[in-house]
Amino acid sequence: QVQLVESGGGLVAPGGSLKLSCAASGSIGSIYAMAWYRQAPGKQRELVAGINSEGETNYKDSVKGRFTISRDSAKNTMYLQMNNVNPEDTAVYYCTLKPYGDSIHWGQGTEVTVSS
Repeated sequence: QVQLVESGGGLVAPGGSLKLSCAASGSIGSIYAMAWYRQAPGKQRELVAGINSEGETNYKDSVKGRFTISRDSAKNTMYLQMNNVNPEDTAVYYCTLKPYGDSIHWGQGTEVTVSS
């Protein structure tokens, strides 16, 4: 079993910054990809950023240059540094982990609200 625990969500003003964390535990293995998804009210869940076991990253166009995904493999932890946020970034953010040869595992989500 894989367990994912997100933290770091909250209320932030437009233009502000927030850093999300995702701690993974359980049967992870050494080769896996991780990603952040988000779901805004009334909208479909979407991929925000991903990072593979080689450290290669990809981003949704609207967050490029503002968000940075990273991981600390020694701690089995992934981060999402969110800078210059705007109200369109308001959503529940979910952490995912896909071990090699296994299905995707999801965290419970952490809520981010961008508002003045």
